Amino acid sequence: MGNMGDRATLLETGRFEQPHAGNVADATASADFADRVEGLGGEHDAEETAGAEARHRGAADRGDTSSMSVLGALLLRRGDLDGAEPYLRAATADGDRAAANNLGVLLHQRGYPEEAAGWWRIAAVAGSAAAAHALGRHFRERGDEPAAEYWLRQSAEQGHALGAYALSDLLEHRGEEGVERWLRTAAEQGHREAAYRLARALEARAAEGGSRTAGTVALADTGRHALADRTGADSRGTAPDTRTGRKDPGGTVGRGAARDGSPDPAERAVPSVSGPEPAAAARAAAALLDEAAQWYRQAAARGHRRAALHLGVILERRGRLKEAGRWYLTAAKDGEPRAACALGFLLRDAGDEESAAVWWLRAAQDGDGNAANALGALHAARGEAQTAERWYRAAMDAGDVNGAYNLGLLCASQDRTAQAEQWYRRAAYAGHREAANALAVLLLQAGDHVGAEPWFSKAAEAGSVDAAFNLGILHAGRDDDRTALDWYERAAAAGHTEAALQVGIARLKDGDEHEAERHLRCAAGGGSAEAAFRLAALLDARRPPPGAPALGEPVAAKSECEEWYERAARQGHRRAQVRVGMLAATRGDGAEAARWYREAAEAGSRSGAFNLGLLLAREGSEREASLWWTRAARAGHGRAALRLALLAARRGELAEGQHWCARAVELGPGEVAERAARLREALLQELTA
Repeated sequence: MGNMGDRATLLETGRFEQPHAGNVADATASADFADRVEGLGGEHDAEETAGAEARHRGAADRGDTSSMSVLGALLLRRGDLDGAEPYLRAATADGDRAAANNLGVLLHQRGYPEEAAGWWRIAAVAGSAAAAHALGRHFRERGDEPAAEYWLRQSAEQGHALGAYALSDLLEHRGEEGVERWLRTAAEQGHREAAYRLARALEARAAEGGSRTAGTVALADTGRHALADRTGADSRGTAPDTRTGRKDPGGTVGRGAARDGSPDPAERAVPSVSGPEPAAAARAAAALLDEAAQWYRQAAARGHRRAALHLGVILERRGRLKEAGRWYLTAAKDGEPRAACALGFLLRDAGDEESAAVWWLRAAQDGDGNAANALGALHAARGEAQTAERWYRAAMDAGDVNGAYNLGLLCASQDRTAQAEQWYRRAAYAGHREAANALAVLLLQAGDHVGAEPWFSKAAEAGSVDAAFNLGILHAGRDDDRTALDWYERAAAAGHTEAALQVGIARLKDGDEHEAERHLRCAAGGGSAEAAFRLAALLDARRPPPGAPALGEPVAAKSECEEWYERAARQGHRRAQVRVGMLAATRGDGAEAARWYREAAEAGSRSGAFNLGLLLAREGSEREASLWWTRAARAGHGRAALRLALLAARRGELAEGQHWCARAVELGPGEVAERAARLREALLQELTA
């Protein structure tokens, strides 16, 4: 109903009708009328307008109906109600419908709505679209929706932009069909609010894959935009970085991730579409979004700041950052705080942190909580904890629940555990799912397993992937593998890398190699070195053992499993490094093998140290080999201990040899223990001989 009660100026209401010169034609607040009166576009100076008024006054005083109507309109526009009324009444008495409409406007402004409606009815019956629009609004303001619809439809069907817009608003309010049709009619005639709302409707349909019909689309503006919550721990995170800990087998629950718990509906990308023709549906959704952008552009070009904001969002999603920035700047200069905030993020991402801070400050001072969070994060990153806390509190005061969550993160980073728990609770009770997860982690670390689990569950049910993963860890720690796997699968389905690894490991244990491979590929693709190694091992076990290449046969390209081993090795996975070294040695590439063995050995791999020793011994560097075998043996490698025993025996160091034999027997495996025992007996006999 807000748009129905706007009486700020005659130009804005569109209820003022002016005849064309020389006849009794209708006119509204259109470009035609704007070209002929003062204050419309600044194209006519006061002298010209005064001249026109003088000419019409002379003709009106001589009884010219058209001039009386025009003069009354000019005086009414100027706010001279007393001067306008006699001329409008005289023109109305002579049957001028424009004068009847404008007399209604005058009476409405004087506070006589019923008398005004009477004149509007006369003008509307005579065919005035502007009067029909005004009469329709009059009835809607009084709650008579059937009468309002009748007159608004009369106005809209005559092509009156404001009538079409008001009719669409009424139909949307009643949940009836035809909303988009009349919005489009108004928008095509340059009505900027209609263009904006039409774009919102099209964008909403695009976000649902184009599934809604044009007649029933919801038009309510959320008041938020796609960049409204950029304060999580993703690439735009403004909270201190406390990533959720991951779980190796036997690990523990990690710390809560700094992610926003309440995503903006406008932020959602077009979802994947199920059904027989998903590609066609996706194309339809993309076409709707393209059309929405066109209408946003039309409204923004006419000064609609929210349209400029939404256009910027669409352009940013498409990677057209410079153009997006220009529209954000336009909206921000017009006082749209969300656009100022979004512009700040664009500048921050471009490396201009100081300019970003200027726009965030402007947006935060205008009450944008997201910008206040961004400023808090900026100061937190600079070590200015007190200033960061002030801005986080400002965000919270602005109604942004992320402010409380980020305060919790800030307190946690300073080991202010009690205060962190207080802020986490506040955000969690407000529905922030990652705050609930962080609170559960905090309680779990304090030993309160009973208190932690409900918060994990609440966060997971609200969509927190980290909470679902942490519930898996919690149940795994209780040996409830079935429930743990259910939660791991839920987190994995949402893209959680370590959860996918856990599911892959579980499927391997169950013998389901197909499902294991699928989940390991997901985890490995997400950056898990352990998953890459296990996937490589799975693929390695399937391939036949390589035979010796025939003379002149080219060396085969690296297999897929070797590529996965190498990916894990490059991430520092020691077992993968050893395996890559072994594969290189098999190909005869000793230098490559030595490089990977050495890297693994220096990271603490006893197998890497043992294999490096073997490689060095074959190259004649027995002294250096013994150093690496010693390191491996001391770390518990039985074969390395046996090698040291043999080396000592060959040198005649019988006591040293017995020492390493005893160590090899102790460490095993069985075959090594047997050989070490026989060697120890031989050394003992030689010592006692």
